[in-house]
Amino acid sequence: MILLKVPYAEKEEAKTLGARWNPTRKCWYVPDGKDTAPFARWIVAGGAPENPDGAAKTPSSRDAHGAKPVIGSKYVELSHACNPFEECAECRPRLIESGWLEAHQAVRSLLAGL
Repeated sequence: MILLKVPYAEKEEAKTLGARWNPTRKCWYVPDGKDTAPFARWIVAGGAPENPDGAAKTPSSRDAHGAKPVIGSKYVELSHACNPFEECAECRPRLIESGWLEAHQAVRSLLAGL
């Protein structure tokens, strides 16, 4: 989803091109998978998250209300497909360095006390 800043006078044109209205965020957007070229003049800065190589970023999860990417403060992108809830010798140093492992253990301790 790419956010748009469409003036009220141009809303019908955006709608005709396929833009959708998000009532929660009170703004127009381009649905995922739709060509963004016709909407270039309305694209909001930061509305299209990108990687350094210019490719569109694929968020790991989305906020249900605003459909914006949600990444927690302890999010760690792993270089291979392992289960972060099980010990992995390759990932452990990265999880320790980021603080993820400590936070995970703290949450497990809290849950164990319930």
